[in-house]
Amino acid sequence: MKNKKVSEWSKLDNAAKIFPPNSKNSDTKVFRFACELYDNVDKQALQQALDITIEAFPLYKSIIKSGLFWYYFEKSRFKAVVTEENLPPCSTLYDKNNKTLLFRVMFYKKRISFEVYHALSDGAGAIQFFKTLVFHYITIKYESFFKDKVLVLDNDASRTQKMDDSFQKYYSGNRPASKKKTIKAYKLRGLKLPEYRIRVIEGVIPVDCILAIVKEHKTSLTIFLAAVLMCAINEEIPARMKNRSVVLSIPVNLRNYYYSQTARNFFGVINVDYNFSTRSNDLDEVIEHLKNSFKENLTPEHLEKRINTLSYLEHNYFLRIIPLAIKDVVLKIANNIVDKSYTSTLSNVGKINMPDEMKQFISSFDIFVSTSKLQACVCSYENKLRISFTSAFISTEIQRRFFKTLADMGIPVNIESNKVDEE
Repeated sequence: MKNKKVSEWSKLDNAAKIFPPNSKNSDTKVFRFACELYDNVDKQALQQALDITIEAFPLYKSIIKSGLFWYYFEKSRFKAVVTEENLPPCSTLYDKNNKTLLFRVMFYKKRISFEVYHALSDGAGAIQFFKTLVFHYITIKYESFFKDKVLVLDNDASRTQKMDDSFQKYYSGNRPASKKKTIKAYKLRGLKLPEYRIRVIEGVIPVDCILAIVKEHKTSLTIFLAAVLMCAINEEIPARMKNRSVVLSIPVNLRNYYYSQTARNFFGVINVDYNFSTRSNDLDEVIEHLKNSFKENLTPEHLEKRINTLSYLEHNYFLRIIPLAIKDVVLKIANNIVDKSYTSTLSNVGKINMPDEMKQFISSFDIFVSTSKLQACVCSYENKLRISFTSAFISTEIQRRFFKTLADMGIPVNIESNKVDEE
């Protein structure tokens, strides 16, 4: 009699648990990294690079299954196959009725695209995978060029470290404190694109130009862009809704505050608000207010509270034994409440670095995400900053005002966009 093979499985991290019950066509919980090269992509070399990369990230071989009490990852035998890009941006990856890998790698002309389901990783974790993929692709395609060179990628985490659930590691056991009073956030409204499509509008900006302006305003890039976005949104708020605050949700990479090299989710979120009906609409006033808000929210106490809040559900015995079907209902309600608490999202992934010897082959990196409202993602590579807006709305007025504000400051902005059929 043959012994039954024991499945390799692992728990979803605490941030990931919210995604399976709340994934839908209007918001697939998928985000995309892309790398623009100077030469057309070689499919065979990209497949070889993917085969090598996935061995260093074992969780990426997983599918999601549902148990009696929780969702969990289970290692699969599915092979990750590179395909030519033929899907709309951030198309569905997780479908409870159709088990598949939770990421895809595509190419089109000079662009490599990597899409990943948020339950698998956050932006900072996924960039580890993507940088490794691009690294191996370039060394394979240009093998003769690198024959006598020793290249090192700035990520030496072991397989175990990449699999680490850092929420569990830094959970202190302190019961989450009571929540602050919820601020009434202005909710974006308007006609939406058909068939759950999203529009992508990207502004490509020289890093040195925008940082010079940021320095003049004596702030950080993230706060500066958040303030510009808030002002752009305010210009579109109807008079009858002016008493509502503009609230931005800002993801925070907890690896910057706790030692972690995990390739899984390890992020927090802070909400910053500004009420234009009771405060000045001057950009510097908005910036000063946001500087104080960031300072108040990015404290060890607040970040610990975030970790404990996410981990509390899993560590509470009575909540743990509630069946998954009931948990799904609760998590959907919780997600709807959170969704109403903010107006838009701004996520700054930061600077992406690659070995100097590879820079002659890489033009830029960018990132954007699925959304049922409006979201901006920011990243930079060398002297190119990409600000990518994804939106479910037909109107592009907020994006236009945002980039016009930057252009009026003397910042060169090159706009790129996908084609979307609005009918």
